[in-house]
Amino acid sequence: MGRISAQERRQSVIRAAIAEFALRGYYGTSTEVIAKRAGVTQPYLFRLFPGKRAIFVAALTRSMEDTRLAFERAAEGVEGGEQALRAMANAYARLISAHPETLLIQMQGYALVAAAEAQGDDQIGDLVRVGWMKLWETVRLPLGADTDEATAFLAHGMLINTLTAIGLPPDCRKAKP
Repeated sequence: MGRISAQERRQSVIRAAIAEFALRGYYGTSTEVIAKRAGVTQPYLFRLFPGKRAIFVAALTRSMEDTRLAFERAAEGVEGGEQALRAMANAYARLISAHPETLLIQMQGYALVAAAEAQGDDQIGDLVRVGWMKLWETVRLPLGADTDEATAFLAHGMLINTLTAIGLPPDCRKAKP
């Protein structure tokens, strides 16, 4: 078996960080635990990333992009409107069932925005806003640019996110508004 490249290690660290930050949040997660989960030393971790914040940003970015790509792939080749909504909703349900950490780190990112901005740090907020707008456009376009439908879909998704984050079982998350 060959050596693992720095890029592959970096991806491994991002996956480990998503899992750890999703469980413990930014302040409750140490770089030591991320390094251990990723199977690297802390000094090597800091060769891949300049610090904990950079790891969090990479993990949050990946998570948001994974969600956006799930919507985009689900809507490909599907007639717009109701079929696109159903396909995207099903793709999201599969994503958060298989990888709840994808959702949970995003919730951690949303929670961190206000705290960071109160200290004059806009980086996380800017990242979340850009990610949200990309997600918005990814949902809105297959719906024929229908703003009301996209808003309702994403609002329902945020309700599902909240129910998942507080630990309600999947059957409670399927309720239609």
